[in-house]
Amino acid sequence: MNTDSARSDARPGDALVRVGAVLFALGAVATIATVTPLFLGLHRLPTPAYFVCMVMPLGFAVALGGLFRSARSQRRAA
Repeated sequence: MNTDSARSDARPGDALVRVGAVLFALGAVATIATVTPLFLGLHRLPTPAYFVCMVMPLGFAVALGGLFRSARSQRRAA
């Protein structure tokens, strides 16, 4: 695959969607990691681990912002 053609196909907001997806996935893994010990009866993780879970809604918001930006640029082009 030619990387130049992949870059030319990029639209405004695509990078935000990618970053948001990565943040969402990181937050989802952190949420699973912090909730699992509670179900298994193990010791709780330290408090900072619970703050990493807040990355999931942040990633969702960033991806949603990227989608809105992409839609707005497509509307302007039409």
